[in-house]
Amino acid sequence: MTEALRHDRALLDALDVAAIPFSGNVWRIAQVGRDPLKGSSLSGRWSGGDYSVLYTACERDGALAEIGFRLSLEPIWPSRLQHLLHEIKVECEKVIDLSDLPALEKLGVTTPKYKSLDYSVTARISAAVAFLEYDAMLVPNARFACRNLVIFNERPNSLELVKSSPVDWNAWRSKK
Repeated sequence: MTEALRHDRALLDALDVAAIPFSGNVWRIAQVGRDPLKGSSLSGRWSGGDYSVLYTACERDGALAEIGFRLSLEPIWPSRLQHLLHEIKVECEKVIDLSDLPALEKLGVTTPKYKSLDYSVTARISAAVAFLEYDAMLVPNARFACRNLVIFNERPNSLELVKSSPVDWNAWRSKK
């Protein structure tokens, strides 16, 4: 089976839109010792495991909210984990803007379920976007009112670490 046949033709057609450039700073949280510019191929909301993506948020608090939510799912808050908040300067030439939730509904995403842990539809969309060779995609942040930039690591993007600072999860949790 060819790669194109793995993807729904209607979805590919719907995603085949004019790309926009992205240039700016984004934020990412990673455990101490992990390369902040290295993505992951683990399955997630906007990844399906066949390719590597770097999840970033367009706002600092968006990155904190995303990781804070994941940590809050643990039965006991993982107090020994140490994280750094990384500010990254990004330049991507071919970005698809999927940050409008009502527009995502036309691609099969159910808005009320967007915050759930069911990633089947968004992972399918991401795989099609990767197949169409976009450099990145702008998507809604599920935990904060901002956009995320999901960067495809195999694409020729410019990533530069600007600065890193420790995350104080106790302070973050007390603000909630």
